[in-house]
Amino acid sequence: MDNETILVVDDNKEIVFSISELLKYEGYQVLKAYDGLEALEMVEKHSVDLILLDVMMPRLNGLSALMKLRERHHIPVIILSAKTEESDKVSGLTLGADDYISKPYNSAELIARVKAQLRRYHVWGAAKPQADEERLVNGSLVLDLAQKIAVVDGQEVKLTAKEYAILLLFMENPGRVFSAEQIYEHVWNEQADYAVENTVMVHIRHIREKIEIDTKNPRYVKVVWGIGYKMEKF
Repeated sequence: MDNETILVVDDNKEIVFSISELLKYEGYQVLKAYDGLEALEMVEKHSVDLILLDVMMPRLNGLSALMKLRERHHIPVIILSAKTEESDKVSGLTLGADDYISKPYNSAELIARVKAQLRRYHVWGAAKPQADEERLVNGSLVLDLAQKIAVVDGQEVKLTAKEYAILLLFMENPGRVFSAEQIYEHVWNEQADYAVENTVMVHIRHIREKIEIDTKNPRYVKVVWGIGYKMEKF
């Protein structure tokens, strides 16, 4: 960790200072920039392992800076912004961001996401994992079909047979909503009755505990209220 350097980019100097102190406490080296142009200059001059990037900034905003950055670099980028609209999140991820955290952020969650992205980056190298005949990939979540294991941010997680089957169903159908009854009948191969909802809910909770950084604000497996569950598509 001593050699890992994080670039913090935000036009609010107080935010840059507070995040920098938090990262230094965790043992990281920190570089600072206060707009998109300055951030791009820092990347060219220094070795950077991860970037925390604000969206709304003068001279060059975060999304424009991200577009420029992705022309030459594959450094992991976490968008850190007060803009919480779904369109901004989607834009950031589409342009090549690896994660997205909304302000006000939780310090423990921020550090957890930083560590997760650095771990994934070092495991997979400069390129993100790609789907092939033996792997399903969604964001930093990888399902190895040959070994029947899940890898999250470069780290293997242990799944039961039923948990793997549920996750496989979701990974094969990202964005599609499944009712508890549909999940039960697909995974258990039995006719669903009135009691299956609790069974499925418990398994979903266990999956979240294993693949999500924050189970109260899950990134991958989402509840669609009154209907069922889906895998968020990245």
